[in-house]
Amino acid sequence: MFERVISFLRELPSAGNSAAGAADDPRIAAAALMYHVMDADGVRQDAEWERIKELLTELYGLTSEQLETLITAGQQAESEAVDLYAFTSVITRHLEEADRVRFIRVLWDVVYADGEIHELEDNMLCRVAELIGVDRRDRIAMRQEAARRAPQAHGASSDE
Repeated sequence: MFERVISFLRELPSAGNSAAGAADDPRIAAAALMYHVMDADGVRQDAEWERIKELLTELYGLTSEQLETLITAGQQAESEAVDLYAFTSVITRHLEEADRVRFIRVLWDVVYADGEIHELEDNMLCRVAELIGVDRRDRIAMRQEAARRAPQAHGASSDE
């Protein structure tokens, strides 16, 4: 009996690799939100996936090994989470208002990576922005900035 308990405890994910671990690391929360936005339309495009890797590397100055660890932790946290609050509360706690606005721009970069705004991605961005305290005006400004960097993108935002 005791051996089964020890075995069970060893098989539990470590704090850095679970949704609960996201509470301790805003990088995991950010990665999980990126995946959530990418998957909002039900299609995972290679361009979106590659853009997430580029953004995480740029944002956090990661080596390829560190990037792989963060990707795994973010994906696992996202798959284990029951709602967005698990991640948005971490972002809100750890980032100043200006950084939260910039984070919304990063999420728009993920949306625009495949060249199309899907209404579900747009809706997801609205929800995340509201949960982290980014107002509509700033959310629209960040969308427009991301759109300028992706002129080939098409689709309309609900803010238009």
